[in-house]
Amino acid sequence: MPFLLKSEPDQYSYENLQRDGETVWDGVTNPVAVSNLRKMHAGDKLVIYHTGSERRTVGTASVVSVTVDGKTPVVRIKAESVLKMPRSLAEIKQHKLFADSPLVSQGRLSVVPLSEQQYEWLTRGK
Repeated sequence: MPFLLKSEPDQYSYENLQRDGETVWDGVTNPVAVSNLRKMHAGDKLVIYHTGSERRTVGTASVVSVTVDGKTPVVRIKAESVLKMPRSLAEIKQHKLFADSPLVSQGRLSVVPLSEQQYEWLTRGK
């Protein structure tokens, strides 16, 4: 199952992930977002989205491992590729694929499940 992960670029940007190669995706406290982390499995595809003034998709990543030890799972991810065609929040909101998506309806949710169709549309042309 693909997911979208939101990040403040001034805190940890996609460029940081590329530099590091891999990282633990932490700092998630929202119960719904934590529940979405629990649904992740090694190999799941990810879209990284920059919040703040950017509000756009920026790159792809994948889940390396998920360890559940305590309340919040420890999810290790690795960088994949920069998107050649980033999608803005405005574009996403206008697309019918996202009409019922928590990405649109729950704007502050930092970990959002995606359908395969949503993932393909977000990453097409990468």
